[in-house]
Amino acid sequence: MKVHNFRDLIVWQKGMEVSKTTYIMTSTFPADEKYGLKSQMQRSAISIPSNIAEGCGRTGNNELKHFLTISLGSSYELETQIILANEFGYINNDDLNKIIKQIQEVQKMLVGLYKSLS
Repeated sequence: MKVHNFRDLIVWQKGMEVSKTTYIMTSTFPADEKYGLKSQMQRSAISIPSNIAEGCGRTGNNELKHFLTISLGSSYELETQIILANEFGYINNDDLNKIIKQIQEVQKMLVGLYKSLS
C-alpha cells in the first residue's frame, strides 16, 4: 500500500495539531529560551508531520516506513522536551497533560500505520 496524499492521513492532521499546540505553548517561554528549549521543541514538533509528508512522497513502503520512524522519534523527543519545560515551570500541568495526550495519540497512530505497511 502506498499513501500518496499525506493531507488525507489523520496521523498527519494530528501531527499538525501537535505542532500548532507546541508553537502556542512556547510563545510564552522566557526570551533566553529563544535558541534553547523553545527552538528545539518547535523543531521536534514540526518534524512530526513533515516526515510523514516526506515519506508519502517517496516511491515505496520501505521508504515511507523509514520516515514514519523518524517522525516517531521526533514525537518522543518532543514529549521529553515538554516534560522538561514543565519541570522548568514554563508549561503548567494542564497544558502538559493536554499535549502529552495529543503526542501519545500520534505515536500510537504512527505505529499502527507502520505496522499496516509491513
